[in-house]
Amino acid sequence: MRTDVTFLSDGLKIAGHLYTPEDATGPRAALVVGHPGSGVKEQAAGLYARRLAEQGFVTLAFDAAHQGESEGEPRGLEDPAQRVEDIRTAVSFLTTRDEVDPDRIGMLGICASGGYGLAATATEHRIKAVGTVSAVDISRQFRLGADGTQSPAVIQGMLAAAAAARTAEARGEGIQTFKIFPDTEEEARAGGPHVYEGWEYYCTPRAGHPRSAKSLTWSSVDRITAFDAFSSVGLIAPRPLLMIVGREAVTSWMSVDAFQKALGPKEFHWIEGAVHNDLYDKAEYVTPAVAKLTDFFRDYLSGTA
Repeated sequence: MRTDVTFLSDGLKIAGHLYTPEDATGPRAALVVGHPGSGVKEQAAGLYARRLAEQGFVTLAFDAAHQGESEGEPRGLEDPAQRVEDIRTAVSFLTTRDEVDPDRIGMLGICASGGYGLAATATEHRIKAVGTVSAVDISRQFRLGADGTQSPAVIQGMLAAAAAARTAEARGEGIQTFKIFPDTEEEARAGGPHVYEGWEYYCTPRAGHPRSAKSLTWSSVDRITAFDAFSSVGLIAPRPLLMIVGREAVTSWMSVDAFQKALGPKEFHWIEGAVHNDLYDKAEYVTPAVAKLTDFFRDYLSGTA
């Protein structure tokens, strides 16, 4: 069963979907489910939240502040500090629900929320176990590119543009934004496999949603660049970590990096044949990922682990 809910994060009203098992009785283990960068709760996060509720968990998928149905101006701001705070306040919300055992709350982060989830869990002891799917550190992606080989000149150029945008805004020229997806399939294919994968997921009937972000504010760029999702991963221990990654994902190096920093208990699980976005919605890859997550969270949110 899905219920529309709201909670506050730094004074902003956050819109969420709370999923409860059909046979829910008594307080249960619960999961905060974070969406990918530019995503909304109706896409990958909602799919995983629903599938995991079918396995007996109470789950909460929500839109980040400044995005989707959640409050926050300017629209399209990607603020890592706010994204981490959103996760904390989502945990707080779950602790108030009669359906939830407040001592058995876990975190599932997908793509950028994989990085944000690791950063939040590092210092949020109410999260007892954390799992990720296609995790990335959004800062590494901006600075180094999806495959880690981007020229340093790219981010320097973006920072220069961000600085100019802040000056324009200060002069009353309005909020300055940039597109995050190409306009056409031809342009997307020319950008390489990862660019096309993202475009095909977000900008076509496959999974496109009118509230998913198609542009970000330039004021997001300097905030993102200075962030490091993996700097405190070692603090997650002794709580457990599971990282699920597509074997063919160009972004997999970031999950490997985070995993190597983690002190354990930890597990790294490859999904054979999958690229980054395949794990968002394709049943042949989502189903084994959900099965692995189910076993992991059952083991570590049982109340006896």
